[in-house]
Amino acid sequence: MDQFTLRGFFLRFAAAAVLVVLTYNPTGYSFVHWVRGSVPSVGPLQAIGGLLLVGAWGFFGHATWRSLGTAGLLLLASLAAAFIWLVVSWGWLSLENRAALSWVILFAISLLLGVGLSWSHVRRRVTGQTDVEEVDRR
Repeated sequence: MDQFTLRGFFLRFAAAAVLVVLTYNPTGYSFVHWVRGSVPSVGPLQAIGGLLLVGAWGFFGHATWRSLGTAGLLLLASLAAAFIWLVVSWGWLSLENRAALSWVILFAISLLLGVGLSWSHVRRRVTGQTDVEEVDRR
């Protein structure tokens, strides 16, 4: 558990990608598409699925934010946006191809979450310092 490996990063990235793609993807098979077809009468199974997704997003989002901080999140999101801009400017990706653009954005969000989930491990390996959440014990 103490060791951080490339496999560990890819597992975190894969978990983030599953969360992102289950929530929305351009294929039409996602939670958003499932619920959109039945709003305003959402069923109990959809409610449970939605609550599970909200919980997972809360966990992944909070862990990423705690690890990277606001500045780190903004920096990585800006870097991802600039990279997408570069790829579009080179003509490798067209803004008219909504599905391809959606997949690239979903990949970027997954990568951001994967890096956020892994960053404390990377920082510990590089600096030798461990991140610890302060707890007030009164």
